[in-house]
Amino acid sequence: MLLPGLIYFIMFKYVPMYGILIAFKEFNFSDGILFSAWADPWYKYFQMFYESPYFSQVLTNTFLISFYKMVFGIIPPILFAILLNECRIRWFKSFIQTLAYMPHFLSWVIIFGILLAFFSENSGLINRWIQDMGGNPIQFLTSTQYFRSILIGSDVWKDLGWGAIIYLAAMTSIDPTLYEAAKVDGAGRFRMIWHITLPGIRSVMVMLLILKLGHVMDAGFDQIYILYNIQVYEVADILDTWVFRTGLHQLNFSLAAAVGLFKSLIGMVLILFSNRLAKRWGEGIW
Repeated sequence: MLLPGLIYFIMFKYVPMYGILIAFKEFNFSDGILFSAWADPWYKYFQMFYESPYFSQVLTNTFLISFYKMVFGIIPPILFAILLNECRIRWFKSFIQTLAYMPHFLSWVIIFGILLAFFSENSGLINRWIQDMGGNPIQFLTSTQYFRSILIGSDVWKDLGWGAIIYLAAMTSIDPTLYEAAKVDGAGRFRMIWHITLPGIRSVMVMLLILKLGHVMDAGFDQIYILYNIQVYEVADILDTWVFRTGLHQLNFSLAAAVGLFKSLIGMVLILFSNRLAKRWGEGIW
C-alpha cells in the first residue's frame, strides 16, 4: 500500500534534485544539465541574485507576507474549529462546515474575480457604498497601503474551513470523560476549552506550525501572481514572482535554480531549528 506513495516521492521529489546542478552551471538546452559548462565562479548566480537591486525588497516581502499568513492563518482555523466543536445543533454545524470548505476549491482566478466585484475602484461594491456616503473611491487593489491586507485576508478566507478540518479531527481524539469530569467539578464551556480542548490539540498545533515554518519562503506564487500589478511591486513582489519574471521570462534557468536552492536551504534551516525548539516542550515531529 505504501509503494505508490514511495514511487511518487522518489520520482517527483528526489530524482529532480539532480537539477540542483543547474544553479552552478551555465545551463543551455543544447548541452543539457550534464554537459553544460560550470559557472565561473561557482557562486556566480547566487552573487547575481544578492547584488540585484531588488534583493532586499523581494526577500523582505517574502518574509513579511509568509509571516502574516502564518500568524493569521493558524489562529482563525483553531477558533473556527473550536466554535464548530462546541456547536450542538448538528444540521447547523454541517451547513456552516460545508460553506466554509467551499472557497478552498475555488481557483485564485475565480477569487480574483470576487475581489474585483468587491474592491474595484470603478464598480466595486465597497467603493459604491463609500461613494453613496459621500466619500471618494479607494484604490484597494492598486494601493500599496491596502494590497497586503487584501492578500492576507483573501488567503485566510479561502483556507479557513479547510484548515479547521485537522483541528476538528484532533478534537475527536480527546477523551470525552475529561469533559464529563470537568462538568462535575463545575467547569463552564470556556474553562473546558482552555484546560481540555486547547491542550488536547497542542501537539497538532505545533506540528502544523513547524511544517509552515518549512515553507516560510513560499509566500504563495499563484495568489500573488494573479492579484498583483506593477503598482504594488514594492509590497507584493516576492522571490517566486521575481524569479518568474527575471529568471524564466529571460530563460535564465541557472538564476532561477540558484534562487530555488537558496529558498530550500533557508526552509530546511528553519524547520530543523523550529523542531529542535519544539522538542524542548516534548512536541517535536521527529
